[in-house]
Amino acid sequence: MASEEASLRALESLMTEFFHNCTTNERKREIEELLNNFAQQIGAWRLCLYFLSSTRNDYVMMYSLTVFENLINKMWLGVPSQDKMEIRSCLPKLLLAHHKTLPYFIRNKLCKVIVDIGRQDWPMFYHDFFTNILQLIQSPVTTPLGLIMLKTTSEELACPREDLSVARKEELRKLLLDQVQTVLGLLTGILESIWDKHSVTAATPPPSPTSGESGDLLSSLLQSPSAAKLLNQPIPILDTESEYICSLALECLAHLFSWIPLSTSITPSLLTTIFHFARFGCDTRVRKMSSVNGSSQNSVLGQERGRLGVLAMSCINELMSKNCVPMEFEEYLLRMFQQTFYLLQKITKENNAHTVKSRLEELDESYIEKFTDFLRLFVSVHLRRIESYSQFPVVEFLALLFKYTFHQPTHEGYFSCLDIWTLFLDYLTSKIKSRLADKEAVLNRYEDALVLLLTEVLNRIQFRYNQAQLEELDDETLDDDQTEWQRYLRQSLEVVAKVMELLPTHAFSTLFPVLQDNLEVYLGLQQFVVTSGTGHRLNITAENDCRRLHCSLRDLSSLLQAVGRLAEYFIGDVFAARFNDALTVVERLVKVTLYGSQIKLYNIETAVPSVLKPDLIDVHAQSLAALQAYAHWLAQFYSEVHRQNPEQFISLVSTALEAITPLISSKVQEKLLLSACHLLVSLATTVRPVFLISIPAVQKVFNRITDTSAQRLPDKAQVLVCRALSNVLLLPWPNLPESEQQWAVRSTNHASLISALTREYRQLKSNAIVPQRKVQLEDTKVIIHQTLGVLEDIVESISGESTKSRQICYQSLQESVQVSLALFPAFIHQSDVTDEMLSFFLTLFQGLRVQMGVPFTEQIIQTFLNMFTREQLAESILHEGSTGCRVVEKFLKILQVVVQEPGQVFKPFLPSVISLCMDQVYPIIAERSSPDVKAELFELLFRVLHHNWRYFFKSNVLASVQRGVAEEQMENEAQFSAIMQAFGQSFLQPDIHLFKQNLFYLETLNTKQKLYHKKIFRTTMLFQFVNVLLQVLVHKSHDLLQEEIGIATYNMASVDFDGFYSAFLPEFLASCDGVDSNQKNVLGRNFKMDRDLPSFTQNVHRLVNDLRYYRLCNDSLPPGTVKL
Repeated sequence: MASEEASLRALESLMTEFFHNCTTNERKREIEELLNNFAQQIGAWRLCLYFLSSTRNDYVMMYSLTVFENLINKMWLGVPSQDKMEIRSCLPKLLLAHHKTLPYFIRNKLCKVIVDIGRQDWPMFYHDFFTNILQLIQSPVTTPLGLIMLKTTSEELACPREDLSVARKEELRKLLLDQVQTVLGLLTGILESIWDKHSVTAATPPPSPTSGESGDLLSSLLQSPSAAKLLNQPIPILDTESEYICSLALECLAHLFSWIPLSTSITPSLLTTIFHFARFGCDTRVRKMSSVNGSSQNSVLGQERGRLGVLAMSCINELMSKNCVPMEFEEYLLRMFQQTFYLLQKITKENNAHTVKSRLEELDESYIEKFTDFLRLFVSVHLRRIESYSQFPVVEFLALLFKYTFHQPTHEGYFSCLDIWTLFLDYLTSKIKSRLADKEAVLNRYEDALVLLLTEVLNRIQFRYNQAQLEELDDETLDDDQTEWQRYLRQSLEVVAKVMELLPTHAFSTLFPVLQDNLEVYLGLQQFVVTSGTGHRLNITAENDCRRLHCSLRDLSSLLQAVGRLAEYFIGDVFAARFNDALTVVERLVKVTLYGSQIKLYNIETAVPSVLKPDLIDVHAQSLAALQAYAHWLAQFYSEVHRQNPEQFISLVSTALEAITPLISSKVQEKLLLSACHLLVSLATTVRPVFLISIPAVQKVFNRITDTSAQRLPDKAQVLVCRALSNVLLLPWPNLPESEQQWAVRSTNHASLISALTREYRQLKSNAIVPQRKVQLEDTKVIIHQTLGVLEDIVESISGESTKSRQICYQSLQESVQVSLALFPAFIHQSDVTDEMLSFFLTLFQGLRVQMGVPFTEQIIQTFLNMFTREQLAESILHEGSTGCRVVEKFLKILQVVVQEPGQVFKPFLPSVISLCMDQVYPIIAERSSPDVKAELFELLFRVLHHNWRYFFKSNVLASVQRGVAEEQMENEAQFSAIMQAFGQSFLQPDIHLFKQNLFYLETLNTKQKLYHKKIFRTTMLFQFVNVLLQVLVHKSHDLLQEEIGIATYNMASVDFDGFYSAFLPEFLASCDGVDSNQKNVLGRNFKMDRDLPSFTQNVHRLVNDLRYYRLCNDSLPPGTVKL
């Protein structure tokens, strides 16, 4: 006894020392090792049992319970049965004796340890495990303890982790399912009796007649006055103990609902009871009382009561999230919706004392979140099911949802509600598409709701109506490439666009007048512009006027984005029907952009420059962007009118260009400059009017870009303008035959444009050696960077166009391409330059390889192959960091394009490409853990196989006719084997993306070329691959890919099922270490000889799970254990 006490004191002092903030890490490691060694001793649990009953030190108790946990989960098999019996009887006794005094985290841990024993031994060796829990729940003194045990049992046994065999997991689930009805009955009883006991029905006066509309809608929702009456009862006031018990019972229910199937054991009375508790969340009086009484005790109570509402809503949402609803449960669902909408109505009810918003602000945030989750589940999962019930008033529901949405106290809450509307609009759109016949009826039913929604969403994005909230939004910090304000606007405009798709005329007639109002203000600014000594000034100075102008400009900017977002609903089949509306919009936009450019609002001085100047620039940029959105409409307009009166069209395009040209200058702010450039690109690329080249404004831009003395535009803008000008000359004009395309003139003009753009670059060829002086080198790099950026973009933009465009483009570029090839060797050690050059060549190969011709292409590839020696590759990959790796990746990408080319032209390169991959690149990267270069290398190897199968397998047609099976001749066998081995190696590495990619490549080769059926694969590689895949599953290293690995294993095994079952599986099991022969036999027997995919993959996962389980068991046996 004395020694036990001494051990306890020693342990207590060790624990105190361990957690003391002065203890060094070194000492902590020593203590940890000591404690671990102690825990591993056989019989350590006896001391721990003594510690638990004799100490008040939390650390010691926690440590002792960890020893038990380790014993039960990892060493239980080797514990003598006498000891097990003792542990099974002592721990519950300990819990019963001390559960009231133990700290809650120790009590919970002790419960978990007892449940862990149940997970191993119930019902065979621990038959009263579950009955004990039921008894605890039924005895008033221990109800809370019983509920904690029940919840822990649900968590640990229903979805156990993986340290159990599949058979045991199935057995536990079945055992628990048998208990569900009893358990749900008990929980219903507890909740009902507490509710009834505290209910105050007798004393309540009848509701006053002024309480308004609650009756009518309610009775229509609930179909029965009695149910409505029930839900109108006042909420009882619970004591702390009852509240605690209810919260535990609701937590149990929420966890049970997460795994039990929907069935009649979830009774109407249980559902009604849960709804009673959901009302706790929407009862604002609770908070009132607590704030009136002022004591902290009461406010805590108020929060607790709110928490009951949150827990009840969690239960409801667990049921709601199940998509598979049995017939007999549908009626219950309907009842659930009716009851929840009663709650929704209660939350959104207005009366003299409360606006809806202030009511929502008073509710617990988590309750609102849960309620919104419920509404989202209702719309996304169940609306289609419920809408058909005549007794369910969907339109009234939308009215409540509308109120709920537009009174949300937080932005996040509002976003979540907009998501629900988006789901509803998607549902409506797909419903109409699938039932075109009664489209009108469906739309009529919802028309009012949609118009209301649209108007309100538009109001919400305008400062005119919603200034206070919008000013709270952050427009500075980027999160996922957008600011909070941009996200707010984008989500709102998505809703507007979806309504537009359903009700185009309504949406347009709602939006356009609002836009018009703000445009009037903007267009009216001209009268306030005065000339001052330094330029133009906006003569609006009163603070109030400036603020109003700021709001109006912000709104105009948002509404311009809205109008741009709707452009897609004016084209295609509806072009003619909605022509006038679209024309009105485009005319206004052209007028506004020209106005902005003419009076140069972007350069004007204002009273509040930090606010109004960005506003004016933004409106101008947004008007250009909105006009750009109508490029496809302009293109359709052009094709309709090009033969007869095109005057209106010509005037629109010419005016737009007059608005663009003054902005193409390095003095204009970048935001505005880029908007103008993008619009120019769209006119040149999408609309392509034949007269574009002859418009003076466009010729002005040509002169500006080719004039070397003019200041160069910023890189992005320069690239866009050059793309636009190149496309004006290269792209075929729509609606005209080939003979009228004027290719000869356009070709000459294009050549001189490119010649002007590349003048400095082409001069570099004469000194194709790297300049020695640093300044000179930097200047050269800038020229290369700028020129290649422009050329690469020009090639990319025409890569999908007609052959003629690509021919002209290549003729103009030919000299620059040769210069690039000549410069390449000189810059091979400057990885930043090589990176840009290879980007350019990659784009050339992707877009113009046919135009480049075979001899020159061969010369380029040969140059690259000569330059990328083993040493150069090693230097790039190992010493130049990410840029060096990017260079090699781009080189491999170019080779990917080459090996995919059909025909015989590039086939002579195959041996040297494969040799480069396997002999030079692969050895450098094979052993590196970094994923750089690997993905590109394996894609290249896949393309080599996929597009050049005949290089390895010559199919002999005659032989196949004679034998009925093509037994192909194998060529280049060594290279094929080396590639396959590299794929196999990649499955042993930790990079999950590479694993997924390569598995996909093998599967593709099997689908397209029957890879797994080829003799060489079948006889020498098949089972090696299966073995690697099974080992990966056993080691759980790539768990996210379980399903893909299972399917691939099946596809490989199915090539030779007989071999798999008779030879591979026994060999695989024989080679497994950590399991004895008896266990191997069981594993083999459990793997049924199924030949269909679902059964086979199930067998694979069972094998893997049980193999891991057996290893765990065997590790837990004490050394020297004799197994029979």
